[in-house]
Amino acid sequence: MFRRRWWGIVKEYRVNEQIRAREVRLIGEAGEQLGIMPSRQALQLARERGFDLVEVAPKASPPVCRLLNYSKFKYEQAKKEKQARKHQKAGELSEVRMRPRIDPHDMEFKIRHIKRLLERGDKVKVMITFRGREIIHPHLGHNLLQKVLGSLDEVKVEKPPTMEGRNLSLLLSPAKKSKGE
Repeated sequence: MFRRRWWGIVKEYRVNEQIRAREVRLIGEAGEQLGIMPSRQALQLARERGFDLVEVAPKASPPVCRLLNYSKFKYEQAKKEKQARKHQKAGELSEVRMRPRIDPHDMEFKIRHIKRLLERGDKVKVMITFRGREIIHPHLGHNLLQKVLGSLDEVKVEKPPTMEGRNLSLLLSPAKKSKGE
């Protein structure tokens, strides 16, 4: 059973009286096998030792239960999940917008920004927006994208220039570095 929380999906385990199985395979607090026994006897053993009886593998036959401190276990699970999220690199997609009649200095500034984003490892969507009657001159947008591509080195074009309504877009990603570099 899974429950959504504000910090992610946390698996909910059955604890103590919530365990419905007649027999369980019991694992001790140090990880040693204690054998198969009735759930009432396992619960009594857990209480004697000062631990909770937690069902960790409900689909097994018989279900597997462990003796452990449940609140400490939940804390450690949340900590592991947070650590895993921290080291996970999400594929960032940044968008840089321009107009077909952009000033040369502004274009240089946008190109520097695109270079920074690509060095950081992000994918970049370069979008040329046409307003009014500019749409009848798509070649201006294509020329602009060619200038942008010409000034960038070590870049991979993931999606060639395509028209999406009044926008001409191009998707770029950083070129993979070889292992020798």
